[in-house]
Amino acid sequence: QDRLVESGGGLVQTGGSLRLSCTAPRLTSNGCGVDWYRQIAGNQREWVSSISRDGDTIYRDSVKGRFTTSKDSAEDTVYLQMNSLKPEDTATYLCRGCGYCARGYCHDPYYGQGTQVTVSE
Repeated sequence: QDRLVESGGGLVQTGGSLRLSCTAPRLTSNGCGVDWYRQIAGNQREWVSSISRDGDTIYRDSVKGRFTTSKDSAEDTVYLQMNSLKPEDTATYLCRGCGYCARGYCHDPYYGQGTQVTVSE
């Protein structure tokens, strides 16, 4: 599996902003979309956002209007700009790449170790 690395997490106050990055060889240049997930210790991983091969984006309702996903295909990097952060956004954020994609499905998905985001009151 390609080595996927997330970065950009940290501690921020409520209302603050962070920009996460996710990069791996061929992460976007393989023509596949990329997803962001987050996980709170002991809880299930939840989907946050997706960006398609064409750059179309979708978001879970709780982050719409606050989070923006973008990509730099030349650098095989995907970004998650997070504004107006809330304590409930506290989690480990991971992105998911695809080994390959076909007919709209992601095959051989892989994740990085994640980056911790902590939002204080």
